Amino acid sequence: MPAFILSWIEHYGIAAIFVLLLLGVFGLPVPDETLLTFAGVLVRQGRLSAIPTIAAAVLGSMCGISISYSLGRAFGLGIVDRYGGWVHVSRADLQRVEQWLEHWGKWTLTIGYFVPGVRHFTALVAGSSRLPVRTFAVFAYGGAFIWATSFITLGMYVGDHWEAVLAAVQRHLLSIGVVFAVLLGVYALAHRWWVRRAKR
Repeated sequence: MPAFILSWIEHYGIAAIFVLLLLGVFGLPVPDETLLTFAGVLVRQGRLSAIPTIAAAVLGSMCGISISYSLGRAFGLGIVDRYGGWVHVSRADLQRVEQWLEHWGKWTLTIGYFVPGVRHFTALVAGSSRLPVRTFAVFAYGGAFIWATSFITLGMYVGDHWEAVLAAVQRHLLSIGVVFAVLLGVYALAHRWWVRRAKR
């Protein structure tokens, strides 16, 4: 991670975390997982508070992905042809995400956070395909919470060894994303079953 980004987090705290994650999830070249893990280290050191840090990270991620969804919904994927070069987005990137959506459906919005090269584009594709706002919010915002909390917790747990551990984790991000999505799906099904049972 560029030293100036670490410096911003150290000096501006949760405000920097919010802004950087908004920009990173939207598509600008911000090393998101590194930022989150380092924020967790600062929490462990007592330089940041856990709840405000997690809240800033989740809200920043939610805002970033919401902007992408809104652009996709308003302008379609044609916006990529005109302005994609500004944020290093190509038609090939979107085609890859479209394949993910065909395979995983709405869960792509959740799993996509854990897959570099995917999370930045899922909302654009979801918006252009007119995915209902409520469905988008459930899967995208749920994914933001799981993703941000996971890496901040990782930093809190591993402390000074965070760089080595993060490098190992990043090699298996896809598998981690799938596991989280499966667990979330199991929870959702269990909750639905419990609600139906309670109504009988």
